[in-house]
Amino acid sequence: MLFGTDGIRGIVCQSQDSDEGAIDALVDNRSISPRFMRLVGEALSRFTKPDDYIIIGWDDRPGNLELVKSLTAGLKLGSCRVIHGGLCATPGLHNALLETKSVFGCMITASHNPVSESGIKIFDQNGYKTSPEMEVELSELIIQIAAEDREVDKIDLEAAKNPDSTYDANEAHQGLIAKRIAEYSEQFAHINSQSLLLDCSKGAPSNWLAEMLQGIGINAVEVSSEALALNHNCGAGELSPTDSWTWEEAKQSAHLLIRSLEKSPAGKIIAAALDGDGDRCLLIESIENGCRVVDGDAMADHILRAAKGDWHLAASIESDLALSSSLSRLNANVKFSQTAVGDRWLSDTLRHSNCEVIGVEDSGHIVLSAPNPNGGRCLVGDGSASLIAVLSAISVADKPPRFTRGFKQRISIKDTDRKLWDGKNALSDQIEEIATSSLGELERKSIAEEPNLMLLEGDGVSIGIRNSGTQPKTNVSLRLAAGIDEQIPLEVVNKIVELLKENIVNQ
Repeated sequence: MLFGTDGIRGIVCQSQDSDEGAIDALVDNRSISPRFMRLVGEALSRFTKPDDYIIIGWDDRPGNLELVKSLTAGLKLGSCRVIHGGLCATPGLHNALLETKSVFGCMITASHNPVSESGIKIFDQNGYKTSPEMEVELSELIIQIAAEDREVDKIDLEAAKNPDSTYDANEAHQGLIAKRIAEYSEQFAHINSQSLLLDCSKGAPSNWLAEMLQGIGINAVEVSSEALALNHNCGAGELSPTDSWTWEEAKQSAHLLIRSLEKSPAGKIIAAALDGDGDRCLLIESIENGCRVVDGDAMADHILRAAKGDWHLAASIESDLALSSSLSRLNANVKFSQTAVGDRWLSDTLRHSNCEVIGVEDSGHIVLSAPNPNGGRCLVGDGSASLIAVLSAISVADKPPRFTRGFKQRISIKDTDRKLWDGKNALSDQIEEIATSSLGELERKSIAEEPNLMLLEGDGVSIGIRNSGTQPKTNVSLRLAAGIDEQIPLEVVNKIVELLKENIVNQ
């Protein structure tokens, strides 16, 4: 299986001498090359009819243009027609896919990962990310094609790297955001005038979002233009949902946005950070003597407290909304679903809902419905739209109080051999025994879409262990409802982490 939680990602490298070598480089070293991307294109073309259109967009990583050319060549060798959407955010590519009625949309990005990495996210013709079943089939096809004896003339290969047409996905995305501003003003309220530092991680929205916000009365200043590269000491990918700083600590931060903050009265939203491909957002709020991250859960709470009518909320297993009693005192009538990690599971859970919807991960992925250019609505995670929706919701007067936050901590164990953790083996049983001996009876759960996840849940307590889908690490998360003392649960989590380090970390 070549796909992770969200597409394929790896460190960009030179092409290998063979197709098999390109696959081995990804599997063994998480290295992704133009030769591998051509294989992806050839395999994806097997899911299309001759002359079907596929659109490609990309973010500003140094190796991306070569990856785009090779993907284009692979698709055209498979008789597809290719549209280049240009430099854009992932939600911009999503919109362009629907605008052009392409059968697939391919975004060349590694999201919040370092600029030395890249990869691919694939959307189907309805704007949903590929299913695990298709990804397994696509992975098998890539391996099969690599084993085939096929010759391609170098001249033909170079010609195949050129698109059949182009489409300005970035400009169309700006038009979509303008529509969504009008929608949120009507659904919630016109945004109150304020000042805001903006950090778009040097991604595509860094060139236009601040100006758009200024047009609706927000004095927005974009700071990531000063960053050395995409995602380098900037953006949401460098922030954790639980981060906080004193004003003195903020001034010493390596993060460009955080060290640019000025002391402000407590309770104000003073900054916003998008990730490199623009599909998620985190806010920064001033507090007594400092500032802190407003994570996806708190952003969703702002929206839901301003909402009315029937809503369907989907939240991942790392969200603490599931442990809050706040949903019962909202003006809106909210149905709740818990999902696996990954915004595609949020969209998948909400896609057949017949009411207003919101999907949330504490990392800042907020999935909301957007106008579908082909009619009706579609679902997309868009950091720019999430920011505007939250600011519009905050501007609504007479809302219920914020939900009471409990305690949350996530620990990432790096350099793990992920094959040694599956959530079902003897090591899992040891961890369950450690947890229950200190915390009492806990129900052991799993989620079908998260095959290596083990959840241990009791009254207001949740411990989750899962492998990262994009990097060689294993995550341990602790969530506690408000009012539960964290001392003993933290001791349990520390014991679990030490046991995992002893058993699954590569030596």
